[in-house]
Amino acid sequence: MRIRRGEFERIRSVLSDAEPDEPLTAREILDLLEEHGQGSAFESPHRVATVLGRRAQAGEVEVIQGQPYRYRVPELN
Repeated sequence: MRIRRGEFERIRSVLSDAEPDEPLTAREILDLLEEHGQGSAFESPHRVATVLGRRAQAGEVEVIQGQPYRYRVPELN
């Protein structure tokens, strides 16, 4: 599965606007994307998790493991 250009930037932009107080699940992030008119670029929470998981490998996203996983983009907080 290939990450499409701009997906992480869309997520980061929406999270920056929303300023969440705590880490969010992929479903919660997808809901925010839909509220901000960006949800159509992501077909499922799994897609959001895939994008964020790849960025976590590069150290740009913190993944809080649990059920379900939660995500935090440190530069936003």
